[in-house]
Amino acid sequence: MTQAEIKLCSLLLQEHFGEIVEKIGVHLIRTGCQPLRVIAHDTETSLDQVKKALCVLIQHNLVIYQVHKRGVVEYEAQCSRMLRMLRYPRYIYTAKTLYNDTGELIVEELLLNGKMTMSAVVKKVADRLTETMEDGKTMDYTEVSNTFVRLADTHFVQRCPIVSATETAEPTPPPPAPTLVINEKDMYLVPKLSLIGKGKRRRSSDEDAAGEPKAKRAKHIESKEPIPDDGIYWQANLDRFHQHFRDQAIVSAVANRMDQTSSEIVRTMLRMSEITTPSCAPFTHPLSSNEIFRSLPVGYNVSKQVLDQYLTLLADDPLEFVGKSGDSGGGMYVINLHKALASLATATLESVVQERFGSRCARIFRLVLQKKHLEQKQVEDFAMIPAKEAKDMLYKMLSENFISLQEIPKTPDHAPSRTFYLYTVTVLSAARMLLHRCYKASSR
Repeated sequence: MTQAEIKLCSLLLQEHFGEIVEKIGVHLIRTGCQPLRVIAHDTETSLDQVKKALCVLIQHNLVIYQVHKRGVVEYEAQCSRMLRMLRYPRYIYTAKTLYNDTGELIVEELLLNGKMTMSAVVKKVADRLTETMEDGKTMDYTEVSNTFVRLADTHFVQRCPIVSATETAEPTPPPPAPTLVINEKDMYLVPKLSLIGKGKRRRSSDEDAAGEPKAKRAKHIESKEPIPDDGIYWQANLDRFHQHFRDQAIVSAVANRMDQTSSEIVRTMLRMSEITTPSCAPFTHPLSSNEIFRSLPVGYNVSKQVLDQYLTLLADDPLEFVGKSGDSGGGMYVINLHKALASLATATLESVVQERFGSRCARIFRLVLQKKHLEQKQVEDFAMIPAKEAKDMLYKMLSENFISLQEIPKTPDHAPSRTFYLYTVTVLSAARMLLHRCYKASSR
């Protein structure tokens, strides 16, 4: 990890969990896998505080553990997960957009607590919604529960791994650390709960008429009631949110490139594939023209013939967002997700170059991107820019790492007079450089 990323992780941990958790988390980022006693010794923190800090980090999926061959449990920081805390507000806003205030509060509670049972989430959200309602109105548990089921059906929330059944059944001494497993089929299976009740408002007084403290009374009542889904914990599926952001970006790009109807067709294809296609897959599953036609939004006046024309137009577009994979079912079509993401990254780089260096630099950047490799004289001729200005612009972008210079010698001695100097754009390295600058800016 770069220093900017470590600093940003440190600031995020301190803001969310305090100084002790931040110290333990940053130590694990810098050192890698470490056992408990080594962490306590190196950070000069008491064993009890280290245990509590690790519990917090594990609860929020920011640290994982594994049993070493010698039986020692080692802990490892999840840096990418820590950086995702920057996007918590966006996850919550997305849930609000898709599932109203109830979905927003469900995702917010899961992000704030890391892992929770469904019954605990439903009761907490119902109480919070009741607090915002007018006097005399309450939120029913059933309504919150239905929204939770919808979030699970669309994979925005998922079950957490649980302790293996064999470990709990065996009478032998327990292992140094439990092995957590999850069946992929059960990951989004919501338990059948009969949650009956309504949200409650907090009383202005901490004591009731009998004089018993409120906290003790609540604890006393909860201890009598068995938890219906004890042991089944849920967490927010951040990869699913990122998949949604990606799909929205692709739809927006198609709308800007072509028109609203084309973007609606692509949106329908993505919506049909959002659960069946893994977030890291290069293509969506093939969809027939007939399936797409049947899945278009109700009231969207597009005939089958017009749909086929649009699909052909999308498949023939140079951006290659949509590809044709067969002729059965009126034609089989896929969305090339990797190609779409690469095009979006390239467009972002072009936009940054134009903002920082001006339109003429952007012209040179697009030219080098299109031609792959160009000498300085070729850049001047193709871009129709005077030699002195073109040289200045190329060196300016070269110094900022937006373009790179590749040397191809004619002879083994690498003599400058017998060497080709070609300018090229490496999109991946330029995108990483831009991402690093974003981390640097966020940590200031």
